[in-house]
Amino acid sequence: MFEDPETWVAIAFVILMGIFAYVGVHRTVLKALDHRSERIKAELDDAMRLKEEAAKVLAQYQARRASAEHEAAEIVASARAEAERVAAEAKVKMEDFVARRTKSAESKIALAEAQAVADVRAAAAEAAVQAASAVLMKQVKGKVADDLLDRGVAEVRRKLN
Repeated sequence: MFEDPETWVAIAFVILMGIFAYVGVHRTVLKALDHRSERIKAELDDAMRLKEEAAKVLAQYQARRASAEHEAAEIVASARAEAERVAAEAKVKMEDFVARRTKSAESKIALAEAQAVADVRAAAAEAAVQAASAVLMKQVKGKVADDLLDRGVAEVRRKLN
């Protein structure tokens, strides 16, 4: 049994453990393990706290994003409504402009037509007066002719103008 190397390894192990127990190595090892356990626990607590803070910040940013999207949608809807209103106003103004221009053109045409009729009447009256003068001069002579001519010319002018 003492010739076996495993026996001597077992005896050396027991002696080493006794020396470690006498010196207090087990307390040092346990203290180191306790400190490490506390450090790991503190790191886990910090990680949990940071995770909760990150979740709060994420929730705040999501709320802000949703608010911004809602506000953007309202702005787009408002701009669209404003554009439609402006387009409707422009259409009404354009229709009013066209109606006024049409009415103005019609009144100018009517005025030109009336002026043309008046010019034609005046030309006809002048032609009638000249024709009547020429006919009466050839057929009627003397003071009677002059009186008739003056009266006839005045009457034709009064009726035609």
